[in-house]
This record gives sequence, structure tokens and C-alpha cells, in this order.
Amino acid sequence: MKPTDAIALEPGKRVLFLTKDPALIRRQLRGELNLSMKDLTVEELLDDVNTDAMTPNWACFDWRPADIAKNAYAGMTISGDRLFPEGALIAGNFEVIVSGQRKGVGSSRETAVQAEKWSGIRVAIAASFAPIHARNNINQGVLMGDHALLLRLQAGERIALAEFAEGWDPLTRQIIEHGGLFNFTKAYARGEVSLARPARPPRPMTMAEKILAGHVVDAEAPAYVEPGDAVCVRVDGGYSHEYTTAQVHAFLEEEYGPEYRVADPSKFAVFEDHLIYADGVAKMAPFSPKIQVLRDLQRAFQRHTGVQNFSASGGVSPGICHTVARERLIDPGDFIQATDSHTCMGGAVGALAYGVGATEYAALIHAGFTFVVVPETIRFELTGQLRPEVTAKDVMLYILAHHAKEQLTLDRVMEFGGPGLKTLSPDERATLANMATECSAKAGVVECDEACIEWLAERRPGVDPAKLRAKIVRPDPGAHYGGGVHTIDLSTIRPMVATPGDAQKGIPSDPTNGAYINELGEVGIDIAYGGSCTAGKEDDIDMYARVMREALESGRKVQSGVEFYIQFGSKGVEEYARKQGYLELFAEAGVKVIPPGCGACIGCGPGVSSSPQQISISAINRNYQNRSGPGQLYLASPLSVAASAVAGKIVAYEKGMFRK
Repeated sequence: MKPTDAIALEPGKRVLFLTKDPALIRRQLRGELNLSMKDLTVEELLDDVNTDAMTPNWACFDWRPADIAKNAYAGMTISGDRLFPEGALIAGNFEVIVSGQRKGVGSSRETAVQAEKWSGIRVAIAASFAPIHARNNINQGVLMGDHALLLRLQAGERIALAEFAEGWDPLTRQIIEHGGLFNFTKAYARGEVSLARPARPPRPMTMAEKILAGHVVDAEAPAYVEPGDAVCVRVDGGYSHEYTTAQVHAFLEEEYGPEYRVADPSKFAVFEDHLIYADGVAKMAPFSPKIQVLRDLQRAFQRHTGVQNFSASGGVSPGICHTVARERLIDPGDFIQATDSHTCMGGAVGALAYGVGATEYAALIHAGFTFVVVPETIRFELTGQLRPEVTAKDVMLYILAHHAKEQLTLDRVMEFGGPGLKTLSPDERATLANMATECSAKAGVVECDEACIEWLAERRPGVDPAKLRAKIVRPDPGAHYGGGVHTIDLSTIRPMVATPGDAQKGIPSDPTNGAYINELGEVGIDIAYGGSCTAGKEDDIDMYARVMREALESGRKVQSGVEFYIQFGSKGVEEYARKQGYLELFAEAGVKVIPPGCGACIGCGPGVSSSPQQISISAINRNYQNRSGPGQLYLASPLSVAASAVAGKIVAYEKGMFRK
């Protein structure tokens, strides 16, 4: 593309509106209805269209984009039935797709964009886009605009490509005008485009700004940056997993030839964690051959590149990539990129880490550097101390309901600090960083202190704590926070859940649907699940054990008719549980323990619901429709999940509650 190119709707092509009324979507897909933006308001359009709905986990087993497109929006269901039949988006002859607020929340899977692009979509319209999804659109050359721009297109206007690039930084504008990241990267390598280094005078900076400033390529002196600056920065490391590596491998071969190389294999890794238990799930059985292809392609990639190998051994994973990376790979002050939205969990150690799509990861692992736009930061100043029955998960559910829902966190780095932070353990701080992506934030960064350094040193024999300490980055006094500074008194937080939505009413199941447990009413449960990267850490296991021990001491155990699963986040966590005697405790209480892996969080392991009537309470981070089975899923803290498993209904934990 050229900046002078103009975009117009093609004769015979159509516009698809994702409305809150499913019947209108069906009629459009069947070709019975052609809508105009003049016929609708933004409020009538579907908000929070998530990437799980666009390409559910099983659709990602097809790693070729043309095959993925056949199942575009397969995760959007009504009463268990697909709203989009197989091939419907392709057959509909659509070139524009339209939704409401926060398009593309959830997983960083680039397959969501590929499903639309290879179905014929050239333009995505929304009031706002989740940051990773927006970047994936840009990298793939899919144009984005708002509803006012769509009105002009539908009126027959030709709109200059440069206008689609308006409002973006100079770097992003060039990527848009080149038709995608690979085209831009090649032009950059040929010297056809340039990127001016920021020449900012000294200024106080946030943690994210200081980390990026310290990674600017070829900076002759300490750099200063501010939000909106486009910079070329070094990457300290990253990783991919069996869901994404096949595409990374294919893209690199396609762009750089079969003998491609990566810049520094020692800095990058592959993990086998996401699909480790998929073979044991009945509904996944038909996909086993495709899953094996993904595993085989990842192993081929690892052999070809020599990156660090965290593959399964004897069918057992070393752990969830985000968990293991935090334990073993990420240092304070690092800049980390990986192909998963929960990469942001690395921010728990004072690093800047966030997820990218397969295209962006392929480009940066080949070059060793990447192009970023310095994001704004929103600061959460924590004061006070949590009550014994409240956890960091409740804090994040509170922030989701009160800040993310208002879009205050959208595309910003969430910086956590304040005196209240010191009352949270390193594992609890990891929950804060991990769930930043649920807030549609760019990343979560937690101030690093001596407790964090001690935690890292315990898990890395031979590492000098002084060297880790020297890498700590702290925000400067007077730093500007574009999202404001928000004080949260931890002592005021109460146990919460995120409730399921109602597809019939156009209300998505979403982590922002916050409710206090004591105001919920009686909700019986069939499944309780404790695990995932968010809730499979050592402290989380301590919480499950605390509740189970109290239950046993009162003559109680997991309620009859309820299945309670606990899955460890890593081998290190599993070994910790074994040394603490928790495995025997859990067995006595009726808990089913699962070795490390992602499991039910992405619908690929024990703990997945099997019918729409089942109700689950889960300590995972997402309750998107169909993500963990077809049932209704409530998100809650480890304490609330364990207490509910014993009570047989959703309850908040209270010390001594089982003696009542």
C-alpha cells in the first residue's frame, strides 16, 4: 500500500454488524439483511467481543490461516449452538466487520485476526480495540476505524489510507501504510524507512517508561521517552508455546527462507503446557492428530533454532510458561515479549512484559529487537492490608469492575505500588500482574523490593542477589500518569466473583461482571477448580490447603456431587505441595490433584464443564463463554473456590465457618 491509496467499499461486498440481538446476526449471515450504520446506534452493537469467541481453542489447532478462517466466530454460541456455522463468514462475502466497545479482549491469539482476514475482512470497525488485538490487526494489514468512518464508507466515500493511520504514532502509521509488519520490517532493513530516536530532555518517568528508555537501540546516552514515542528497543527474552510456535516457524520460513536464524537463542524458549491434557478431554479427541502436528512443529522449531526447551517429559509439563518464566527466566527491569496475553505475569518481578501475536514475535525473535510505542501508565497506590478472607484475586476483580469497565486501564500499563503492596507476598503480587490483560491493559508492572529479590534468589541457585538488586527499576518522583493515580485501600476489599453473562440478552460472560459474594444469593455448584497461572502458585496452594484442613477438622470434606480440582502451575509448585504434605491432605478431603499445565482454563483438561446446566466456580482469570466448557462459570479467589467446594454452593471463606 501507499499513503496515497484510498479505501472504498467494493461493489457487491457486504458489512457485517455484530449486534446484541443474535437474530440480526443470523439474518445477515443468511443474506436476508443488509444493515447500515445509519440504522443502528453504537449501544446496539456487541461489546467485549473476545478472541475466544472469534477463534476458540480447538479452532487454533489449524495453524494455517485459511483453515482457521473456516471456523471464524465458532466460539460465539446461543444455547450451545454456533451462531456462525462453519464457513459462514467466508460465504457471507463480507469485507467490513463492526462491533461496539473493546473489540478483541482476551487471549493474544493472532488467529482471531487471521480468521477475519482470510474470510475476506479488510476493515474492522469498533469504538475501541483491546491493545494486543489492535496490534495484531496492524501487523496483519487489517485496517481499523470507528463508526463515523464507517458511515462515510457506506455513503460511498473513498477514504485515504493515510486517514486510517491518523491518530497513531509515526511508527504505527508506517506499518499501516506498508500493509503490515513484515513489509515494514523488510523496508526498514533495506533502509527505505527510518525511525527517529526520541530526543527528549530529562524528565521523571514511570517504571514502564524507564524500562523502555533503557532498551532503546543504539542510544548514545541515557534515553528519555514519553507516551506516544515510537522506539526501536532491545528484547531481553521471550517464549512461545505449542499453540503458537507452529505459526512462528511457518512465518519465519515464509519471510526469511528455510535456513532462517534467530538473533540469540539463549534468550528465548518454547513451552509445552497449553495442550498437555487435551488428549484426555473427550471433546478434544477428534483433534488429537492436529494437536500432535502442533507439538511436532514446535519440536522442529526448537531443533532448528536452539532456543531453550521446556517441552514435556514423559507426558508431564514443566509448568505453565508464565509461571516458569517468572520463576526462572525474567529479571527485574527486563523487557519481555511472548506469544500469550498472560506474559504480563512477568511484571510481578518489576519487569515490563506483555503478549504479542505470532507475526510480531517471529519478527522480533529474528531481529533481537522490536518496535514499540511508549504506552501511558495508570498507577494503583495500594494502602492498608487485606483481611484474612480476602486475596489479591478479589483486588483484581474489584479493579476489573470499577476501573477496567470504565476503560481507564485500556492499553495502559498498570503500575502497582504503595505501602499496601509490601503486605502482599510475591505470589499475590503475581496475581495483580497476571490479570492486567483481563483489564485490556498493555501490561502490569509491580514495584520490586527485597521480598521479591529473596523470592527470585531462592528459585535460582547460583544467582547473585546483588546483581538482581542492581537491575531494579523504580518510578521517578513526579512521574506523569496518563491514567491517573488511584488509591485502593486493601482493607475495604470484600470477597467477589465475576458472574457469567447472558448471551440471549447480549450480555457477554466477562471478568468485568463483578459482584460481591454476600449479595449474590444462593448459587449451587457442580465444579470447583483451583489452578492456572493465576491461581496455581505456592501461596494459592497454601490457601486451598488452609480451607481443606479446617474442613477436615470440622468433619467436612468436598461436598458430595461437587468435583474439586487443584492443578499446579509448575513442577516447583507441585514439589512444594508435596513437601508440605498437601497431597495427602487433598486426597483425604476429596480433592482431585492434577500435575502442572494450563488445563481447564482453556478447556483442555479436567475441570471443564460438559453441559450448559453445570455451574463452576473457578480461580482462573477468564470466564468467557465456552472457554472452560459450555456451563456457567464464576470467577473467584482460591479461598472462595475451596470454601464453595465444601459448602456445595458459592460462599466466601471465613475462618471457622465449617464449625457453624
